[in-house]
Amino acid sequence: MKEVESMVVKEDMDRIKEDRGPGDLTLQIESLMKQKEYLQRQCRRAGEAILTQEGKYISLEKEYDKVVEENNNLRTIMKGK
Repeated sequence: MKEVESMVVKEDMDRIKEDRGPGDLTLQIESLMKQKEYLQRQCRRAGEAILTQEGKYISLEKEYDKVVEENNNLRTIMKGK
């Protein structure tokens, strides 16, 4: 008989958990925690992408400066001829 009582209590608890409405605070907290975790993951991904782009930008900027310097050197040489 004791086993049947514990089964009813467990079943009731499961039913209560499933019957929570949209205004239930525990549901809202769970939803907000999931949203927070998702947004944290997205922010980390965005941060990594920004760092990657900054690295590419710096290397392209250096390459551009080299090309401009070479261009100026060639113009100077061409004026001398």
